[in-house]
Amino acid sequence: MAKRASLPGASELFRPTGAESPRPPAAEPPAPQPSPAEADEPPAAPAATGRVRHDHKITVYFSEHELLALEDANLELRRRHGIRVDRGRLVRTAVALALRDLEEGQSESALVRELREQ
Repeated sequence: MAKRASLPGASELFRPTGAESPRPPAAEPPAPQPSPAEADEPPAAPAATGRVRHDHKITVYFSEHELLALEDANLELRRRHGIRVDRGRLVRTAVALALRDLEEGQSESALVRELREQ
């Protein structure tokens, strides 16, 4: 009779190691309340988050032309500026720039102008 191989369990395979921090618990702790001085301040301008673990996901569909333009931009960043990013980071940065422009320019922002033309 053939002997079955003993395989490690999921808890052993996915345990946190010393190099990594453990995953946060599934239930989020309550957010800290702003102090009275912070409550009067306007919210900070949106900024791209960069290389961090993201908790939320959206699906965005691109036309072939838009996707190729995104790939071209990524190659341009790498070739001319030495910046290596993935498409997600590139898109998050572009969204942060558009939101910051909207916040600063309001009806004069490039986002408002572009969406009015569509």
